[in-house]
Amino acid sequence: MSIINISDITVLSNQAKFTDPYLFKITFECMAPLQEDLEWKLIYVGSAESESFDQELDTCMVGPVPVGVNSFEFEAAPPLPSRIPSSELLGVTVILLTCSYSDQEFVRIGYYVNTEYGDPILKAQYDESLEEGAAERGVLAPDPSKHIESLVRNVLVEKPRVTRFNIKWDTPAAANSFSNSRDSWDADSTSTLPPAFQPEPKPEPTM
Repeated sequence: MSIINISDITVLSNQAKFTDPYLFKITFECMAPLQEDLEWKLIYVGSAESESFDQELDTCMVGPVPVGVNSFEFEAAPPLPSRIPSSELLGVTVILLTCSYSDQEFVRIGYYVNTEYGDPILKAQYDESLEEGAAERGVLAPDPSKHIESLVRNVLVEKPRVTRFNIKWDTPAAANSFSNSRDSWDADSTSTLPPAFQPEPKPEPTM
């Protein structure tokens, strides 16, 4: 059994503008005294092609952590559009919420995020550009990098992916509290987490 068990994560700023900060309410239970703080991070995956486009949006130190149920709000800045390839601004990507203890990451929660145009005219133009024969008709997709203020995001909160990592805690007994799994974020390594955090099939990207 883990010393830190996450019981709930609520995305408070969902269906927001692309330029709005992310805001989470995180509730977890601490099962034993901890000597150090917990470090939470939010990472935005800018491209599936290369980790060089990943952005660490913010980090938050939580502590001292008392034994029992704890809850806090974590606000993180939005990603910088200039560091995301223009072709990757729209569509489905991933944000990763991680927690570490003593510089050791022990849990990673991933959410799919869909970004699209909130402006109906731009959305209609983009959709039309995907139709067969659009290029022959001279219909081109708008450049999302020039319409950042018109982009909106939606975090798919019902589709989290959770990975746990085996780390060394403060006591020898705690070091054996996790199973020896260090799999991908689609792995079935969430048996002690609430049903909302159980792995589910990856959704098809939608625009």
